[in-house]
Amino acid sequence: MDTVLDFLSNISWWMWVLIALILIALRDVLQRKHTISHNFPIAGHFRYLLESIGPELRQYFVANNREELPFNRIERGWIYASAKHQNNYEGFGTDRDIYAHQHIFINNAMFAYKFPVDHPNAVDPAFLPCAKVMGSFNKRRKPFRPASVINVSAMSFGSLSAKAVESMNKGAKIAGAYHNTGEGGLSHYHRNGADVVFHFGTGYFGVRDDNGNFSMDKMKKLVEDFPYIKAIEIKISQGAKPGKGGVLPASKITPEIANIRSVPLGQDVLSPPTHSAFSTVPEMLQLIEDIAEVTGLPVGIKAAIGKLEQWKELANLMKKTGKGPDFITVDGGEGGTGAAPPSFADHVSLPWVYGFSDLYKVFKERDLTERIVFIGSGKLGFPAKAAMAFAMGADCINVAREAMMSIGCIQAQICHTNKCPSGVATQSKWLQNGIDPTLKSIRLAQYFKTFRKEFIEITHAAGYEHPCQFTMDDIDLNINDRELTKELSSAFKYNKTLVPFTRMQDLKECIYLGGKDGKTLKAETNSNESNTLAN
Repeated sequence: MDTVLDFLSNISWWMWVLIALILIALRDVLQRKHTISHNFPIAGHFRYLLESIGPELRQYFVANNREELPFNRIERGWIYASAKHQNNYEGFGTDRDIYAHQHIFINNAMFAYKFPVDHPNAVDPAFLPCAKVMGSFNKRRKPFRPASVINVSAMSFGSLSAKAVESMNKGAKIAGAYHNTGEGGLSHYHRNGADVVFHFGTGYFGVRDDNGNFSMDKMKKLVEDFPYIKAIEIKISQGAKPGKGGVLPASKITPEIANIRSVPLGQDVLSPPTHSAFSTVPEMLQLIEDIAEVTGLPVGIKAAIGKLEQWKELANLMKKTGKGPDFITVDGGEGGTGAAPPSFADHVSLPWVYGFSDLYKVFKERDLTERIVFIGSGKLGFPAKAAMAFAMGADCINVAREAMMSIGCIQAQICHTNKCPSGVATQSKWLQNGIDPTLKSIRLAQYFKTFRKEFIEITHAAGYEHPCQFTMDDIDLNINDRELTKELSSAFKYNKTLVPFTRMQDLKECIYLGGKDGKTLKAETNSNESNTLAN
C-alpha cells in the first residue's frame, strides 16, 4: 500500500491531466450515444460547449442592435435604462430601418396638446389610468378602473420564482398598476399591496375541488378573504400554446405550491386543453355571470385568436342578452413566458396585430365595443407599439417579458430548464438569491412610470390628452414598395369606436380608480413616492 501511495504521490500534475484526458477519450470512443464525441474524442466536447453558450455569444458579440428576437438589444436596453432611471435616449438619429415592412409612424399634430398648470400630468407626468371602467356596463357591484394603462400580465408563481413575483407585486403597487396572478393561483408573493386580477385556466388552481373541477365556494371565499382582488380573468387559451394543456410533475410540487394550487402532494397534476366547467359559448357566458353575481367583481376572458365563429356566437349572445364579459384580453401568438413546443409557439394562433383587429371588428359590427375593456398582450411594452394598439381599440396593455426584463431577465431563453441565470424563471433557491425584491420592485415601477410618461408625451405630440383618443388614421404602417404607407384604417379595413372621454381630471376623481376612492389613491401614491426616494 505504501508503495502505491508513494508512486501516486510522485506523479506530476500534468500526468494527472493526461490520465484524465485518456480516460475521457476512452469513454468517448466506447460510448455510442453521441456521434461527434465518438468520432472526435475530447475535441467533440468543445462543440457541445459552444452550442450551449451559443445564444449568449450571438447576443453579445454577433447579432447587431436590431437583429435579435424576440427582443433586440435596443429594445432590451431601453427597458433596462428606463427601469434604472438612466438615460434611455439615443443619439445621432435612429439606426432602425424606417422603410422596413410594418414599421410604425405616428402622425404628429402641427401643435402639440398643451395642458394647463393644474392638469394631473403637470403634477404627475406618469399619471395615465384606463379610460374605461371594468364592469360599468354590466352594473357589477364592484366596478374597477385600472389606475395604469400598463400592467403585469399573467405569470404564475411556479413559472416565475418567488422573489420575481414578490418584486413585481411590490413594483406594481408603487406604480399604481395591477398584477395578474397567472393560472398558478394566488400565492403569498402576490399579496404585497398591488391590485390583483385573479386568473384561472383549465386546472382551476386555487379554486378547484378535490376532483379538479371549478369550485364556486372557493372562488367566493378567495375574493372575500383578499379584497385587493379587483377582477377575475378566465383563460380560454394563451399565445404560447393555445389549445394545449400541460402536466405539473409530482417532483416539482412542493408543499407551498400544493397549498397555493389546491393540489395533492406526490401526484402529477394535469392542466387539460379544455375547460370542464363549460364546453359551449352559452355555458361560458353563464359561468361569467355566475362568478360576477357571487363575487360582485368584473369578469373577463383571455384568449389567443384564431377561428372567429365562436367569437361571433359570443358577440351575438351578448347583443341578445345584454350580458357578457366585462373585459377581453387578447394574447398574441408570438408570446409568452411559458414553455411551449416550437410548432405551437411558431404557428398556432395569430400574432397580436392580426388577431386583435379580427376580433375587434366582430364586436364593433355589433356595437358592443363600448361595454368591453380591451386589453392587449403581446410585445406591446413600448410607447410606439402601445400607441398603435390604442389606435386599433385597446384600452390597456399587459406586459410579461418586458416586466421580467425590468427586474433583471437577460433573455437567456432557458425559462423551461429551471436554470434561469437571473433567478427570474427558476425555482432554484441559489439562483433566486441574486434578486433583491426591494430594489427590483422599484425598477419595475420605474419602467412602468417611464413608459407612461413617454406614452403621454407621444399622445400630446399627436394633439391628444389621453391615448384613448388615438384613431386608426393617426398611425401609418409601411406596407410595400408600391403602396408605401397606409393608415391603420386602410390596412385593417375598420375604424375603432371612439372611446367616451372628457378630461384626465375626471379619471383622477373617479371613485373606482384603482379599486378605491381617488383621495386614498392619491395619499398612497404620495407615500409610495416618498418611500421610493428614501430608498
